[in-house]
Amino acid sequence: MLFATLVGCRAEETHSTVPKEDELTNITYITSNLESEGTVKVITDLSAEYTKVNPNVKLEYNYVGQSGLRQRIQLLAASNDLPTMFSFESGRPLRNLMSEVLDLQKTFKDLGIYEKLNPIAVNLLKQQTHGGGLYALPLELNIEGFWYNKSLFAKYGIEEPRTWDDMLQAADLFIKNGIQPFSVAGKEKWPITRLIGGYAVRKYGPDVMESVEKGEMKVTAPGFVEAAQTVYDMSKKGYFGPDANTIDSQSSIDLFLQGNAAMFYSGSWELRDFNNPVRNKLGSEGIGYFNIPLVKDGSGTLDEFPMNAGLTNSFSKEAFNPIIGEWMKTVFSQYGDRAMKDSGLITGFKVEHMPAQIPPLTQMVQEKIESAKRAVLWFEANFDSKTQSVAWDNAQLLISSDSMTAQSYMEELQKAIDVQLSKPEE
Repeated sequence: MLFATLVGCRAEETHSTVPKEDELTNITYITSNLESEGTVKVITDLSAEYTKVNPNVKLEYNYVGQSGLRQRIQLLAASNDLPTMFSFESGRPLRNLMSEVLDLQKTFKDLGIYEKLNPIAVNLLKQQTHGGGLYALPLELNIEGFWYNKSLFAKYGIEEPRTWDDMLQAADLFIKNGIQPFSVAGKEKWPITRLIGGYAVRKYGPDVMESVEKGEMKVTAPGFVEAAQTVYDMSKKGYFGPDANTIDSQSSIDLFLQGNAAMFYSGSWELRDFNNPVRNKLGSEGIGYFNIPLVKDGSGTLDEFPMNAGLTNSFSKEAFNPIIGEWMKTVFSQYGDRAMKDSGLITGFKVEHMPAQIPPLTQMVQEKIESAKRAVLWFEANFDSKTQSVAWDNAQLLISSDSMTAQSYMEELQKAIDVQLSKPEE
């Protein structure tokens, strides 16, 4: 009864109409994820179980393609008609909707399930609201870093690199022995900027990109130019193989999993392919992982992991009521365990009952996440779409053309950031 009273107060504050117990409550859900897999399947399965006991509460799934999702949600928000639950981009896009979106920290505390959330995931999402609160759920949680071929490392007596110098020395040794050091999907662009951003974070510390977004620091600072120069040099030395900009994501994964490249920067979302024995020719025991290495005289530490929460879920403040609250309490109190058990998904929810049988790489990633002291945002996390395009497009030029130097890369990027800073968020 205390819960009903608390949530009833919230409903009055947000002017929601509380349905009667025998009325049908449709929980509308708009997402660009498929109903039959991943996070949506976990939610829909748990919701179907809830509906068996509470037949007047039903989840209504609505698919919108990724390219049209942001516009669809923004249009619904403008007409004060947000769906009960929706997938959306955290960061700048979500900050514009915060007045219309449910405060999930308060709601989950009222529901008694706040402790189900992983604090690292909560802090990551709060970074993206500039400390304004928790307005999205981390239905998945990914770490990024370097995956490596254990057999090749052992053959040449190479230990997991702790510094960039260690990693580049290993790359030199692989080159001398005719082995491509890194598999890089240059066609996708972001794998290049992740390397630049990773170096910069280890140089200046985990808050550096927030300082850039606030205009407190410029990417023309020496450490940023050094980061771009390092990636430029890696390409010139052949570390990325020939024509990296023609390699797409799937080709880069195959290049690594078939043993044709020693290292591969990516995120734990690749576990589906790593855990697939048909695709993974290295074997699950043949792949290792190391965090972004340290930089000489840098401020970053190895217990800070680059992370993202994928496509997050938010809730309409206006649509929320006690009945939806009870549904949320049931579904999301079980979400972490069910996602791991049924789908092997690593999420921003705690796993209280780890399955007996779990792929070793999945277990390793879960342990890394639990050991993390700090989550670090990726390079473009706070860029608007135009600034992101400048970062991405010029990164391809940086590794393929002498017309783009490390200095000019950062100068062009800073110009785009300056324009972004001069405009209100869209």
